[in-house]
Amino acid sequence: MDTQELQSLKNKYDIIGNDAALNRALETAVAIAPTDLTVLVVGESGVGKDNIPKIIHQRSLRRTKNYFAVNCGAIPEGTIDSELFGHVKGSFTGATETRKGYFEEADGGTLFLDEISELPLASQAKLLRVLQSGEFIKVGSSKVEKTDVRVVAATNKDLLYAVGHGKFREDLYYRLNAIQIKMPALRERKDDIYLLFRKFTSDFSEKYSMTKLLLTNDAIDLLINYRWPGNIRQLKNIAETVSALEGEKLTPTAGKCIVDAATLSKYIPRDDPNALPVAAAPQGGDQMSSADRQMFIKALLDLKREVDDLKSRVYGESSAPKIAAEPEMEAEWQGQGTPLTSADVDRSRTIDVLKREEPEDQEPVSAGNLSVRNAEKDLIIKALQRSGGNRKQAAEDLGFSERTLYRKIEKYNIEEGQKK
Repeated sequence: MDTQELQSLKNKYDIIGNDAALNRALETAVAIAPTDLTVLVVGESGVGKDNIPKIIHQRSLRRTKNYFAVNCGAIPEGTIDSELFGHVKGSFTGATETRKGYFEEADGGTLFLDEISELPLASQAKLLRVLQSGEFIKVGSSKVEKTDVRVVAATNKDLLYAVGHGKFREDLYYRLNAIQIKMPALRERKDDIYLLFRKFTSDFSEKYSMTKLLLTNDAIDLLINYRWPGNIRQLKNIAETVSALEGEKLTPTAGKCIVDAATLSKYIPRDDPNALPVAAAPQGGDQMSSADRQMFIKALLDLKREVDDLKSRVYGESSAPKIAAEPEMEAEWQGQGTPLTSADVDRSRTIDVLKREEPEDQEPVSAGNLSVRNAEKDLIIKALQRSGGNRKQAAEDLGFSERTLYRKIEKYNIEEGQKK
């Protein structure tokens, strides 16, 4: 499968990301789709396993027949056999008429059995019989019926562990596991995390006419390094929550909403230290702790917002900080089939931070701003050196207006020799 075909497949099923393991799973699904092999999709909850059976069905010779998705964990144990294989009238209380089950309804098509590990042992034996011979018996009947159904199963549990503990039939496991497709966890797709976040926040802002969110350097680091136990589903929920609570209604003069780590951390749950081993941070004598640093940064930013709000009230909207418009990229979250590299993420982080302009008369609110000023000064010097002293080109690289760059050169006392 070439890059263009793979990207087209992702677009069709709204799959976002360029991770190698994700691409391998999609390519495997396409490759085995024309066959009738039983497929087992494995992966944690929330990684998007339900896309695989849809791709397999649509790429198979069965695509003109029925496709059903059944969550085995959502059906009560007492009715699972009736749901899968059907029942005859009077077979149990409430069976007022004969009913077809999913295996009969899906004849000639595809049946997706999600959370297959939750299937009771008695039902597992009946499922094994269908897979081996295509035969089943309705609840309350003695008549053997036939069906031709391709089964794709999925699980977020370790089935071999369940087999070893007598909770899953070994013969059924090997029957289901003719082809195994593994969907990677989100924490294994670090280059896709920010890409997905931008996609979800962009969709939300467009749907509800909210300002778009931009993340600062430290916020992107927090996003990427979080463990994401709920995977893509959890990331989408957090992205939409942040957009709803931090964004503002779109107006003709609205820019983009800047979200820093202190703000983002309010929406990301704290990791259980026992869930995933992490290296302890080195302890320094007078070094500020991470929690204290975040509180300090938050206090500074809150004060800055209050000052900005007061200035806008006194002097009008024109004195409020402006956010430079971000150059639009075609399908920025899709990447047009090109893998998103760490350099791409770093460039995006730098642009996100430098696009904020300070009011000309604003003074630092604390000595704590010194490191931020030094970092900005270094970035300006490097941009001038890259452009050979061409201020217009350097301003474009930094996302500044040329006027703002002149002001900052004067503000930081950047000498002529430092520019080349």
